[in-house]
Amino acid sequence: MPQGLWLERLKNVLEAPLLKMGGTPLTLWTLLYIGALVILLFYFAAKLRSWVADRALARTRFDIGARQAAGSMVRYLILFLGLLVIIQTAGIDLTSLNVLAGAVGIGVGFGLQNIVGNFISGLIIMFERPIKVGDRIVVDDVEGDVVDIGARSTVVLTNDNINIIVPNSKFITENVVNWKYNDTKVRFRIPVGVAYGSDVRFVERLLLEVAQAEPDVLADPPPVVRFLAFGDSALELELRVWSTNAVNRKGKLISALNFAIYDTFREHGVVIPFPQREVHIRSRPEQSGT
Repeated sequence: MPQGLWLERLKNVLEAPLLKMGGTPLTLWTLLYIGALVILLFYFAAKLRSWVADRALARTRFDIGARQAAGSMVRYLILFLGLLVIIQTAGIDLTSLNVLAGAVGIGVGFGLQNIVGNFISGLIIMFERPIKVGDRIVVDDVEGDVVDIGARSTVVLTNDNINIIVPNSKFITENVVNWKYNDTKVRFRIPVGVAYGSDVRFVERLLLEVAQAEPDVLADPPPVVRFLAFGDSALELELRVWSTNAVNRKGKLISALNFAIYDTFREHGVVIPFPQREVHIRSRPEQSGT
């Protein structure tokens, strides 16, 4: 087949109208044109977001969460304007999409509530910033560091190096614990029980020495010991310490303090009791006449 004839047939296939939107015929060439431009638009928007967050605002006083939010807003704006320009340059009259917009509106009303709700929640998160990239959060049963806030969902990295995708609506409708919202200092409580008859003032000094020897415990505010209650089997105390370094690994700090407390108590003869119960068995009187 001559090359010219092959090209002519390819041109006819690409320019053959598939359907009409208003008075504009939609061809295969138009679809390919729109598809290529949309791919380039998404690529450019992603690059621009990274540039704004990592370079343009890197030397400002904005923290990483604010920079990420600004980059995301720029990306959404570019995508919105870019899609309008692509549709217009493809020759599609936007007024012909009114029927489609109405159908989409019905779909949103019936089946896309969660998607729209998560998107709006993402915008609220970016403007109000109840959570930011780098925050340590707890929502439902998920605990970890916020590594990315998207339009629909937020990525939380746990201590097990597992990324959990959390819908943005969770952060608006549920109770959220943010360990770094205003201050990075967090207080940890370590309950301790000692046997009745123990010198509680001596135990207090031992607990404070253990806390002061732990490098992740802050000296200001200082650690304190509280005598909470006379328990069934033990005198109940609580060691309270402050830390900034252990917010992301609180289990490690509590474990280190527990190890040190146990070793110190064993070295100084302080008894850690365990629950004990005394059971008295009374014999049943024999019944007469049996």
